[in-house]
Amino acid sequence: MTKHSLSYLLIIRLALKDLYYDKKVSFCICALIISVITPLLLLFSLKFGVVSQLRHQLMNDPQNLEIKVVGNLQLNDAIFTWIQAQPETAFVIPLTRSLNTQADLMAGRNLFVNNAEMIPTANGDPITKGLPSITIPDQVIISGLTAEKLSAKVGDVIKLVITRQLDGKIEKGLTALTVIGILPEQRYSRAAVFVSLDLLITTEDFYDGYLSDTFLTGTGKTVAPKHSDFARARIYAKSLENVASLAFKLRSQNIETRTQATSIENMQAIDRVLGFIFSVIAVTSILGCILAFVGTFWVNIDRKRKDIAFMRLLGLGPLSIIGFLIIQSVVLSCIAFIISCLLFLIGNYAFNIVLGDNLVSQPMVSQLLLYHFGIAFITTLLISLLVVGIGGVRAVKIEPAESLREV
Repeated sequence: MTKHSLSYLLIIRLALKDLYYDKKVSFCICALIISVITPLLLLFSLKFGVVSQLRHQLMNDPQNLEIKVVGNLQLNDAIFTWIQAQPETAFVIPLTRSLNTQADLMAGRNLFVNNAEMIPTANGDPITKGLPSITIPDQVIISGLTAEKLSAKVGDVIKLVITRQLDGKIEKGLTALTVIGILPEQRYSRAAVFVSLDLLITTEDFYDGYLSDTFLTGTGKTVAPKHSDFARARIYAKSLENVASLAFKLRSQNIETRTQATSIENMQAIDRVLGFIFSVIAVTSILGCILAFVGTFWVNIDRKRKDIAFMRLLGLGPLSIIGFLIIQSVVLSCIAFIISCLLFLIGNYAFNIVLGDNLVSQPMVSQLLLYHFGIAFITTLLISLLVVGIGGVRAVKIEPAESLREV
Protein backbone atom coordinates (compact mmCIF):
# COMPACT_ATOMS: atom_id res chain seq x y z
CA MET A 1 0.00 0.00 0.00
CA THR A 2 1.45 3.38 -1.01
CA LYS A 3 2.12 6.29 1.28
CA HIS A 4 -0.68 8.28 -0.34
CA SER A 5 -3.15 5.43 0.20
CA LEU A 6 -2.22 5.28 3.88
CA SER A 7 -2.68 9.02 4.12
CA TYR A 8 -6.14 8.83 2.55
CA LEU A 9 -7.19 6.00 4.86
CA LEU A 10 -5.91 7.95 7.86
CA ILE A 11 -7.95 11.01 6.86
CA ILE A 12 -11.08 8.89 6.36
CA ARG A 13 -10.62 7.21 9.76
CA LEU A 14 -10.02 10.55 11.46
CA ALA A 15 -13.11 12.07 9.83
CA LEU A 16 -15.38 9.18 10.84
CA LYS A 17 -13.95 8.96 14.36
CA ASP A 18 -14.41 12.69 14.81
CA LEU A 19 -18.05 12.50 13.66
CA TYR A 20 -18.72 9.72 16.15
CA TYR A 21 -16.93 11.57 18.94
CA ASP A 22 -19.00 14.71 18.31
CA LYS A 23 -22.28 12.83 18.04
CA LYS A 24 -24.36 15.76 19.23
CA VAL A 25 -22.94 18.17 16.67
CA SER A 26 -23.27 15.56 13.92
CA PHE A 27 -26.89 14.99 14.92
CA CYS A 28 -27.61 18.74 14.78
CA ILE A 29 -26.12 19.06 11.29
CA CYS A 30 -28.11 16.04 10.06
CA ALA A 31 -31.29 17.41 11.60
CA LEU A 32 -30.68 20.74 9.85
CA ILE A 33 -30.35 19.05 6.45
CA ILE A 34 -33.36 16.80 7.09
CA SER A 35 -35.52 19.76 8.08
CA VAL A 36 -34.92 21.29 4.64
CA ILE A 37 -34.88 18.25 2.34
CA THR A 38 -37.98 16.45 3.64
CA PRO A 39 -40.46 19.35 3.23
CA LEU A 40 -39.04 20.12 -0.21
CA LEU A 41 -39.46 16.50 -1.32
CA LEU A 42 -43.05 16.46 -0.05
CA LEU A 43 -43.85 19.81 -1.64
CA PHE A 44 -42.40 18.84 -5.01
CA SER A 45 -44.13 15.45 -4.88
CA LEU A 46 -47.48 17.23 -4.48
CA LYS A 47 -46.74 19.53 -7.39
CA PHE A 48 -45.51 16.74 -9.63
CA GLY A 49 -48.27 14.35 -8.54
CA VAL A 50 -51.15 16.75 -9.11
CA VAL A 51 -49.85 18.06 -12.44
CA SER A 52 -48.87 14.63 -13.77
CA GLN A 53 -52.27 13.23 -12.80
CA LEU A 54 -54.03 16.08 -14.60
CA ARG A 55 -51.82 15.59 -17.65
CA HIS A 56 -52.37 11.82 -17.52
CA GLN A 57 -56.14 12.28 -17.40
CA LEU A 58 -56.10 14.76 -20.27
CA MET A 59 -53.78 12.60 -22.38
CA ASN A 60 -55.73 9.42 -21.64
CA ASP A 61 -58.90 11.09 -22.88
CA PRO A 62 -58.25 11.38 -26.64
CA GLN A 63 -61.17 13.77 -26.99
CA ASN A 64 -58.96 16.44 -25.40
CA LEU A 65 -56.61 16.09 -28.38
CA GLU A 66 -59.47 16.44 -30.84
CA ILE A 67 -59.91 19.57 -32.91
CA LYS A 68 -63.56 19.69 -33.92
CA VAL A 69 -64.58 21.32 -37.18
CA VAL A 70 -67.49 23.71 -36.66
CA GLY A 71 -70.29 23.64 -39.24
CA ASN A 72 -70.52 21.87 -42.57
CA LEU A 73 -67.80 22.90 -45.03
CA GLN A 74 -66.38 21.63 -48.31
CA LEU A 75 -63.10 19.95 -47.54
CA ASN A 76 -61.40 18.44 -50.57
CA ASP A 77 -58.52 15.99 -50.92
CA ALA A 78 -55.97 18.79 -51.07
CA ILE A 79 -57.09 20.11 -47.67
CA PHE A 80 -56.89 16.65 -46.10
CA THR A 81 -53.42 16.13 -47.59
CA TRP A 82 -52.34 19.49 -46.14
CA ILE A 83 -53.75 18.68 -42.69
CA GLN A 84 -52.06 15.28 -42.63
CA ALA A 85 -48.75 16.87 -43.59
CA GLN A 86 -48.72 19.22 -40.57
CA PRO A 87 -46.19 18.13 -37.91
CA GLU A 88 -48.78 18.61 -35.15
CA THR A 89 -51.30 16.23 -36.74
CA ALA A 90 -51.64 12.72 -35.31
CA PHE A 91 -54.76 11.57 -37.14
CA VAL A 92 -57.28 12.91 -39.64
CA ILE A 93 -60.22 11.28 -41.41
CA PRO A 94 -63.11 12.76 -43.43
CA LEU A 95 -66.54 13.06 -41.86
CA THR A 96 -69.89 13.44 -43.62
CA ARG A 97 -72.68 15.88 -42.82
CA SER A 98 -73.82 15.74 -39.20
CA LEU A 99 -77.40 14.77 -40.14
CA ASN A 100 -76.05 11.67 -41.88
CA THR A 101 -73.99 10.36 -38.98
CA GLN A 102 -76.78 8.87 -36.88
CA ALA A 103 -78.36 5.44 -37.07
CA ASP A 104 -80.35 2.96 -35.01
CA LEU A 105 -78.74 -0.25 -33.80
CA MET A 106 -80.50 -3.53 -33.07
CA ALA A 107 -79.55 -6.85 -31.51
CA GLY A 108 -82.60 -9.05 -31.32
CA ARG A 109 -86.17 -7.86 -30.97
CA ASN A 110 -85.98 -6.06 -27.65
CA LEU A 111 -82.44 -4.70 -27.70
CA PHE A 112 -81.89 -1.49 -29.60
CA VAL A 113 -80.17 1.89 -29.48
CA ASN A 114 -81.80 4.91 -31.09
CA ASN A 115 -79.77 7.63 -32.81
CA ALA A 116 -76.34 6.19 -32.12
CA GLU A 117 -73.45 8.20 -33.51
CA MET A 118 -71.70 6.81 -36.57
CA ILE A 119 -68.03 7.72 -36.38
CA PRO A 120 -65.51 6.85 -39.09
CA THR A 121 -62.25 5.30 -37.91
CA ALA A 122 -59.04 3.90 -39.37
CA ASN A 123 -55.54 2.87 -38.37
CA GLY A 124 -53.95 5.43 -36.06
CA ASP A 125 -57.22 6.62 -34.53
CA PRO A 126 -56.41 7.73 -30.94
CA ILE A 127 -59.85 6.70 -29.70
CA THR A 128 -59.76 3.13 -31.06
CA LYS A 129 -56.06 2.67 -30.32
CA GLY A 130 -55.29 -0.84 -29.13
CA LEU A 131 -58.43 -2.34 -30.63
CA PRO A 132 -58.60 -4.46 -33.81
CA SER A 133 -58.50 -2.54 -37.09
CA ILE A 134 -61.54 -2.46 -39.35
CA THR A 135 -60.55 -4.11 -42.62
CA ILE A 136 -63.94 -4.55 -44.35
CA PRO A 137 -67.05 -2.34 -44.30
CA ASP A 138 -69.23 -4.77 -42.34
CA GLN A 139 -66.91 -4.70 -39.30
CA VAL A 140 -67.56 -2.22 -36.50
CA ILE A 141 -66.32 -1.19 -33.07
CA ILE A 142 -69.00 -0.17 -30.59
CA SER A 143 -68.77 2.01 -27.50
CA GLY A 144 -69.14 0.54 -24.02
CA LEU A 145 -72.58 2.12 -23.57
CA THR A 146 -73.77 0.67 -26.88
CA ALA A 147 -72.48 -2.77 -25.91
CA GLU A 148 -74.30 -2.51 -22.58
CA LYS A 149 -77.61 -1.54 -24.15
CA LEU A 150 -77.39 -4.24 -26.83
CA SER A 151 -75.88 -6.87 -24.51
CA ALA A 152 -73.32 -7.32 -27.28
CA LYS A 153 -69.84 -8.77 -27.11
CA VAL A 154 -66.98 -9.19 -29.55
CA GLY A 155 -67.98 -11.51 -32.39
CA ASP A 156 -71.71 -10.74 -32.18
CA VAL A 157 -73.67 -9.57 -35.22
CA ILE A 158 -75.78 -6.43 -34.83
CA LYS A 159 -78.02 -4.62 -37.29
CA LEU A 160 -77.65 -1.03 -38.37
CA VAL A 161 -80.88 0.65 -39.44
CA ILE A 162 -81.20 4.02 -41.14
CA THR A 163 -84.36 5.76 -42.30
CA ARG A 164 -84.87 8.05 -45.28
CA GLN A 165 -87.77 9.71 -47.03
CA LEU A 166 -87.82 9.14 -50.80
CA ASP A 167 -90.59 10.27 -53.14
CA GLY A 168 -92.86 10.88 -50.15
CA LYS A 169 -92.32 7.39 -48.74
CA ILE A 170 -90.45 6.35 -45.59
CA GLU A 171 -87.82 3.68 -46.32
CA LYS A 172 -85.63 1.79 -43.91
CA GLY A 173 -82.24 0.47 -44.88
CA LEU A 174 -80.77 -2.37 -42.87
CA THR A 175 -77.39 -4.09 -42.87
CA ALA A 176 -75.70 -6.65 -40.64
CA LEU A 177 -72.40 -5.74 -38.96
CA THR A 178 -69.92 -7.78 -36.97
CA VAL A 179 -68.57 -6.38 -33.68
CA ILE A 180 -64.77 -6.71 -33.62
CA GLY A 181 -64.09 -4.50 -30.62
CA ILE A 182 -65.72 -2.72 -27.68
CA LEU A 183 -64.43 0.70 -26.70
CA PRO A 184 -64.02 1.33 -22.94
CA GLU A 185 -66.51 3.87 -21.60
CA GLN A 186 -63.76 6.17 -20.30
CA ARG A 187 -62.61 6.70 -23.89
CA TYR A 188 -66.05 7.40 -25.30
CA SER A 189 -69.02 7.70 -22.98
CA ARG A 190 -71.88 8.11 -25.48
CA ALA A 191 -73.73 5.54 -27.59
CA ALA A 192 -71.71 5.20 -30.78
CA VAL A 193 -70.59 2.80 -33.46
CA PHE A 194 -67.20 3.24 -35.12
CA VAL A 195 -67.33 2.28 -38.78
CA SER A 196 -65.15 2.38 -41.87
CA LEU A 197 -65.20 5.52 -43.99
CA ASP A 198 -66.63 3.50 -46.89
CA LEU A 199 -69.67 2.48 -44.82
CA LEU A 200 -70.22 6.08 -43.70
CA ILE A 201 -70.09 7.29 -47.33
CA THR A 202 -72.54 4.54 -48.32
CA THR A 203 -74.84 5.70 -45.54
CA GLU A 204 -74.74 9.31 -46.76
CA ASP A 205 -75.47 8.18 -50.32
CA PHE A 206 -78.47 6.24 -49.06
CA TYR A 207 -79.73 9.29 -47.15
CA ASP A 208 -79.29 11.34 -50.33
CA GLY A 209 -81.62 9.01 -52.24
CA TYR A 210 -79.23 6.72 -54.11
CA LEU A 211 -79.61 3.00 -54.68
CA SER A 212 -77.39 1.02 -52.31
CA ASP A 213 -75.87 -2.45 -52.39
CA THR A 214 -75.50 -2.29 -48.60
CA PHE A 215 -78.99 -1.12 -47.70
CA LEU A 216 -81.14 -3.20 -50.03
CA THR A 217 -84.38 -1.32 -50.72
CA GLY A 218 -84.43 -1.60 -54.51
CA THR A 219 -85.22 2.08 -54.94
CA GLY A 220 -83.30 5.30 -55.53
CA LYS A 221 -81.11 6.96 -58.09
CA THR A 222 -78.68 4.54 -59.66
CA VAL A 223 -75.33 6.33 -59.87
CA ALA A 224 -73.94 7.73 -56.61
CA PRO A 225 -71.49 10.62 -56.97
CA LYS A 226 -67.81 10.24 -56.18
CA HIS A 227 -67.05 11.88 -52.84
CA SER A 228 -64.28 14.38 -53.43
CA ASP A 229 -65.54 16.87 -50.85
CA PHE A 230 -66.52 16.26 -47.24
CA ALA A 231 -68.45 18.45 -44.84
CA ARG A 232 -66.29 17.89 -41.78
CA ALA A 233 -63.34 15.93 -40.43
CA ARG A 234 -62.06 14.20 -37.32
CA ILE A 235 -58.71 15.78 -36.49
CA TYR A 236 -56.40 14.93 -33.58
CA ALA A 237 -53.18 16.59 -32.47
CA LYS A 238 -50.11 14.63 -31.36
CA SER A 239 -49.97 16.21 -27.90
CA LEU A 240 -51.71 18.76 -25.70
CA GLU A 241 -49.08 21.33 -26.62
CA ASN A 242 -49.86 20.86 -30.34
CA VAL A 243 -53.62 21.46 -30.04
CA ALA A 244 -53.54 25.26 -30.04
CA SER A 245 -51.00 25.58 -32.88
CA LEU A 246 -52.83 23.09 -35.11
CA ALA A 247 -56.17 24.80 -34.45
CA PHE A 248 -54.56 28.12 -35.39
CA LYS A 249 -53.28 26.68 -38.67
CA LEU A 250 -56.74 25.32 -39.47
CA ARG A 251 -58.35 28.68 -38.80
CA SER A 252 -55.83 30.26 -41.15
CA GLN A 253 -57.36 28.01 -43.83
CA ASN A 254 -60.83 29.33 -42.94
CA ILE A 255 -61.70 26.14 -41.07
CA GLU A 256 -63.45 27.12 -37.85
CA THR A 257 -62.56 24.82 -34.97
CA ARG A 258 -63.38 24.09 -31.36
CA THR A 259 -60.95 22.51 -28.87
CA GLN A 260 -60.61 21.67 -25.20
CA ALA A 261 -58.37 24.71 -24.83
CA THR A 262 -59.84 25.68 -21.46
CA SER A 263 -59.03 22.33 -19.84
CA ILE A 264 -55.53 22.34 -21.32
CA GLU A 265 -54.89 25.93 -20.23
CA ASN A 266 -56.16 25.17 -16.71
CA MET A 267 -53.69 22.31 -16.40
CA GLN A 268 -50.83 24.44 -17.71
CA ALA A 269 -51.84 27.31 -15.38
CA ILE A 270 -51.81 24.97 -12.38
CA ASP A 271 -48.36 23.77 -13.45
CA ARG A 272 -47.09 27.36 -13.68
CA VAL A 273 -48.58 28.44 -10.35
CA LEU A 274 -47.36 25.40 -8.46
CA GLY A 275 -43.97 25.74 -10.14
CA PHE A 276 -43.69 29.37 -8.99
CA ILE A 277 -44.76 28.53 -5.43
CA PHE A 278 -42.33 25.64 -5.28
CA SER A 279 -39.50 27.74 -6.68
CA VAL A 280 -39.99 30.50 -4.10
CA ILE A 281 -40.15 28.07 -1.19
CA ALA A 282 -37.25 26.01 -2.54
CA VAL A 283 -34.98 29.02 -3.06
CA THR A 284 -35.68 30.48 0.38
CA SER A 285 -35.27 27.08 2.04
CA ILE A 286 -32.01 26.35 0.25
CA LEU A 287 -30.61 29.79 1.06
CA GLY A 288 -31.60 29.33 4.68
CA CYS A 289 -30.00 25.89 4.69
CA ILE A 290 -26.77 27.24 3.20
CA LEU A 291 -26.59 30.05 5.73
CA ALA A 292 -27.36 27.73 8.63
CA PHE A 293 -24.94 25.13 7.27
CA VAL A 294 -22.19 27.74 6.87
CA GLY A 295 -22.81 29.02 10.37
CA THR A 296 -22.71 25.51 11.81
CA PHE A 297 -19.46 24.70 10.02
CA TRP A 298 -17.86 27.94 11.06
CA VAL A 299 -18.77 27.36 14.69
CA ASN A 300 -17.62 23.75 14.43
CA ILE A 301 -14.32 24.76 12.85
CA ASP A 302 -13.74 27.49 15.43
CA ARG A 303 -14.53 24.94 18.16
CA LYS A 304 -11.93 22.58 16.70
CA ARG A 305 -9.22 25.10 15.99
CA LYS A 306 -6.87 23.34 18.40
CA ASP A 307 -7.57 19.92 16.84
CA ILE A 308 -7.09 21.21 13.30
CA ALA A 309 -3.89 22.99 14.31
CA PHE A 310 -2.61 19.77 15.86
CA MET A 311 -3.43 17.90 12.65
CA ARG A 312 -1.48 20.53 10.72
CA LEU A 313 1.39 20.09 13.17
CA LEU A 314 1.40 16.34 12.45
CA GLY A 315 2.01 17.10 8.82
CA LEU A 316 -1.44 17.20 7.25
CA GLY A 317 -1.48 19.83 4.54
CA PRO A 318 -4.31 22.16 3.45
CA LEU A 319 -5.66 19.62 0.95
CA SER A 320 -5.81 16.93 3.63
CA ILE A 321 -7.71 19.27 5.96
CA ILE A 322 -10.19 20.12 3.19
CA GLY A 323 -10.47 16.40 2.39
CA PHE A 324 -11.17 15.75 6.07
CA LEU A 325 -14.03 18.28 5.99
CA ILE A 326 -15.37 17.00 2.65
CA ILE A 327 -15.57 13.42 3.95
CA GLN A 328 -17.49 14.57 7.00
CA SER A 329 -19.81 16.67 4.87
CA VAL A 330 -20.52 13.84 2.41
CA VAL A 331 -21.16 11.32 5.19
CA LEU A 332 -23.52 13.64 7.04
CA SER A 333 -25.32 14.59 3.81
CA CYS A 334 -25.81 10.95 2.81
CA ILE A 335 -27.14 9.99 6.25
CA ALA A 336 -29.45 13.00 6.30
CA PHE A 337 -30.70 12.33 2.76
CA ILE A 338 -31.49 8.67 3.51
CA ILE A 339 -33.44 9.65 6.63
CA SER A 340 -35.20 12.39 4.63
CA CYS A 341 -36.27 9.84 2.01
CA LEU A 342 -37.66 7.55 4.71
CA LEU A 343 -39.61 10.43 6.25
CA PHE A 344 -40.79 11.42 2.77
CA LEU A 345 -42.13 7.93 2.13
CA ILE A 346 -44.16 8.15 5.33
CA GLY A 347 -45.52 11.59 4.41
CA ASN A 348 -46.13 10.51 0.82
CA TYR A 349 -48.15 7.52 1.99
CA ALA A 350 -50.20 9.74 4.30
CA PHE A 351 -50.92 12.23 1.51
CA ASN A 352 -52.07 9.53 -0.90
CA ILE A 353 -54.22 7.78 1.70
CA VAL A 354 -55.88 10.84 3.24
CA LEU A 355 -56.11 13.14 0.22
CA GLY A 356 -56.59 10.33 -2.31
CA ASP A 357 -59.70 9.12 -0.48
CA ASN A 358 -61.23 12.56 -0.87
CA LEU A 359 -60.25 13.03 -4.52
CA VAL A 360 -61.92 10.27 -6.49
CA SER A 361 -60.60 11.50 -9.83
CA GLN A 362 -57.02 11.62 -8.48
CA PRO A 363 -56.28 8.59 -6.28
CA MET A 364 -52.57 9.52 -6.26
CA VAL A 365 -51.80 13.13 -5.34
CA SER A 366 -48.17 12.78 -4.24
CA GLN A 367 -45.59 11.15 -6.45
CA LEU A 368 -41.87 11.30 -7.26
CA LEU A 369 -39.90 9.35 -9.83
CA LEU A 370 -36.49 7.78 -9.27
CA TYR A 371 -34.63 10.48 -11.18
CA HIS A 372 -36.17 13.13 -8.90
CA PHE A 373 -34.44 11.51 -5.94
CA GLY A 374 -31.21 11.45 -7.94
CA ILE A 375 -31.45 15.17 -8.67
CA ALA A 376 -32.27 15.92 -5.02
CA PHE A 377 -29.29 13.86 -3.83
CA ILE A 378 -26.85 15.51 -6.23
CA THR A 379 -28.16 18.95 -5.26
CA THR A 380 -27.70 18.14 -1.57
CA LEU A 381 -24.11 17.05 -2.15
CA LEU A 382 -23.33 20.13 -4.24
CA ILE A 383 -24.67 22.46 -1.57
CA SER A 384 -22.76 20.65 1.16
CA LEU A 385 -19.56 20.79 -0.91
CA LEU A 386 -20.11 24.50 -1.48
CA VAL A 387 -20.43 25.01 2.26
CA VAL A 388 -17.32 22.90 2.86
CA GLY A 389 -15.45 25.09 0.39
CA ILE A 390 -16.39 28.18 2.36
CA GLY A 391 -15.55 26.55 5.68
CA GLY A 392 -12.38 25.01 4.29
CA VAL A 393 -10.95 28.46 3.55
CA ARG A 394 -11.14 29.24 7.27
CA ALA A 395 -9.77 25.85 8.22
CA VAL A 396 -6.60 26.00 6.12
CA LYS A 397 -5.77 29.41 7.61
CA ILE A 398 -5.30 27.81 11.03
CA GLU A 399 -1.56 27.69 11.75
CA PRO A 400 0.07 24.62 13.35
CA ALA A 401 1.61 26.90 15.97
CA GLU A 402 -1.81 27.50 17.51
CA SER A 403 -1.72 23.99 19.00
CA LEU A 404 1.65 24.73 20.65
CA ARG A 405 0.57 28.07 22.11
CA GLU A 406 -2.25 26.32 24.00
CA VAL A 407 -0.02 23.53 25.42
